Parts: sequence; C-alpha cells; structure tokens
Amino acid sequence: MADLESRLHEALGDVGDHNQPSPDLFARVVGSIADDRARRRHHRRVALAWAVGAAVAVALTISLAPRDEEGLHMPWWILEIATDLVLVAIAVWLGPFIKRFGRAYAADVFHDNPLTGKSYIVLTDIVYYLIFAAYILFTIRTEPPSLLTHDVTATQVKEVAARLGGILLIIGVLHGLNIVIMPVLGRLFSLNRRLPPRGGTGLG
Repeated sequence: MADLESRLHEALGDVGDHNQPSPDLFARVVGSIADDRARRRHHRRVALAWAVGAAVAVALTISLAPRDEEGLHMPWWILEIATDLVLVAIAVWLGPFIKRFGRAYAADVFHDNPLTGKSYIVLTDIVYYLIFAAYILFTIRTEPPSLLTHDVTATQVKEVAARLGGILLIIGVLHGLNIVIMPVLGRLFSLNRRLPPRGGTGLG
C-alpha cells in the first residue's frame, strides 16, 4: 500500500511540476459567479414584472367595469383574456424555474453522456411549451358562458379555476414521470456506450 501511495505521489508530483495553472482561472471562476448572479437577478426582475403587470391589469379591469345597484359587472371576455394571460405567465415563469433545478439532476443522470443530457433538457423544454400552447388553445372560450347574460358568472369562475388547476396538475404529473424515467434513460445510454460495436469481440 505504501508503495502504491509513493508511486501516485511521484506521478502526480511530476504532472504538477510540468503543468502550470491557468493564469485566468480565478477570473473565469469570478466571471461565472457573476453571470449566475446576473441570471438570478434577471429572473427575479421578470417575475416581478409579470406580477406587477398582472396586478395592474386586474386593477384596471375592476376600475373600468360597470357598476349599478347590484354591484360590479364584468364582461365575460375580460376574465377570459386575464385567464389566458395568467396561463402564459405561468408557462414563462415555470419553464425556466424547472430547468434551473433540473440541470444538475440531468447532469448527474447523464454523467456518462453530457451531450445527451443537454439535448434531453432542450427536448423536454420543447415538449413543455407545446403542452402549454395546446392546453391554452384547447380551453380558450370564444363565446359567453350563458345566453342570458354576457357578464362573468359563477360557472365561468369555476371553469377558470379548473383550467388553472388542470394545467398545474398536468405539468406536475408529467414532471414527476420525467423524474422517474430520466434515470432509466441515463442508465440505458450508459450501457449502450459500454457495449462493444456490432461485429467486434469487445477484447483489446
């Protein structure tokens, strides 16, 4: 054991003597940290902008809606547009949020295939936005919920809550399945790389 340790020490010492550290290594590390902080600030500003925009839209909607002795009356299409905007905001915010915490998981799963892991993340992003776009188009309303009134009704509010809960449920289920399936795919890709080429013996 001592002989092995001495041989490793000599080998690593020789490599260290002949290789000098990169002169800009510290600058690159500092730059990477600064870039990460800038991305975090950008994401916070985007989230804050969406929140402020949604609050302003709601305030304007309430202030412009007609009132009478029965109270506030809101046209049905205002709630429909607001719901679609909320769905778009959720898609824009939730996608980068999932991707941010999924990169480390994908890198760990595809540690033998880094390029495959990056491609997998890109493909899941495409699927994610396709699901959101299809859901919005499938559930969009183009006519009032009632023929008797064009104002917002309790039925429409219930449908809006179901739409918002539905997309969150769909994304949650698919994301859970992705977490379970990704290690299996990573294992299969790793085994595929270790298998000898067809027609070969696999011996040196």
